[in-house]
Amino acid sequence: MSNATESPDPRAEHQRGPVLLRRGQVKSGTTDQRLLDSQGSSDWVHTDPWRVLRIQSEFVEGFGLLAELPTAVSVFGSARTPREHPEYATGEALGAALARAGFAVITGGGPGAMEAVNKGASQAGGVSVGLGIELPFEQRLNDWVDVGLNFRYFFARKTMFVKYAQAFVIMPGGFGTLDEMFEALTLVQTQKVTRFPVVLFGRSYWAGLVQWLRDTVQPAGKVGGADIDLMHLTDDVDEVVEHIVAAEDHRSRQRANEIAVDNAHRRTHDGQ
Repeated sequence: MSNATESPDPRAEHQRGPVLLRRGQVKSGTTDQRLLDSQGSSDWVHTDPWRVLRIQSEFVEGFGLLAELPTAVSVFGSARTPREHPEYATGEALGAALARAGFAVITGGGPGAMEAVNKGASQAGGVSVGLGIELPFEQRLNDWVDVGLNFRYFFARKTMFVKYAQAFVIMPGGFGTLDEMFEALTLVQTQKVTRFPVVLFGRSYWAGLVQWLRDTVQPAGKVGGADIDLMHLTDDVDEVVEHIVAAEDHRSRQRANEIAVDNAHRRTHDGQ
C-alpha cells in the first residue's frame, strides 16, 4: 500500500467570502457553519471578537459597493433551473425588461434562474449585480454578473438584498427562495420597510401556497387578509415591470408630499 497522500483535485475551487481558494487550499465547511456549530472545541468562543470584525467588514464592503446603484430590484429563483428550461428564458426576459425600465438587477449571483436574470439584464445594457454566499458545495458568481460581492454570512447578504432594492421578484425556487420571500413579506408586514412590492412570478407554481395561506393560515388568525394581499401574483413580465414602476411612482409622490409637509412645518416653526 502506498503512503503517498492523495493529490488535490486540480479543478477544486471554493469562494470564502472575498477570498478564492483552489486545489489543495480548499477546506471543508463554511464560515456560517463554524459560527453556528455548537459542537466540538470551545476555543471558538475566544475568536468571536474577530468574527464580529469580519461581520462588520462585510457590511462595510456591501454598503460601499452598492450605495451608488441606480434604483434596483432584487430577483430570487432556483439555482437548479436548467438553461434549457422555459423558466430560464423567462428569467432572461425579466432581467432585460427590468434593465430597459432603468432598474439595476440584484440576484444571488448563482446559476439557474439567477444566472438567467443577470444575463438578461447585462445583455440589455443594465447593471447586473450578484451577491454570492459561501456554501459547502462549489458555487461561483455566474459569468453575467457585472458587479459582484461574495459574503460569508447570510444575514449580512440579506441586508444588502433589502437595503438596495425597491422591490422583490420571486421566481420559482426552493428553500432559499422561500426564505427570502417570507423575510421580505415579514419586513413589509411589520413596516420595517415601506411601500415595497413583492411579486410572485409563476401563477401555477405559487398559487397553491397562496391558497393555503388564505384557506388555512388566515382562518386560523395567524395572518390578515391585507398581509396576503402584499403578494402580487403574475405570469407576465410586462406586468411585473408595470407593477414595480407604479409602486416607485407612488413612493416618489409620497416622499415629495412628506418633504413638502416637513418644509411647511419648519416654516411655521421659524415664523413663530
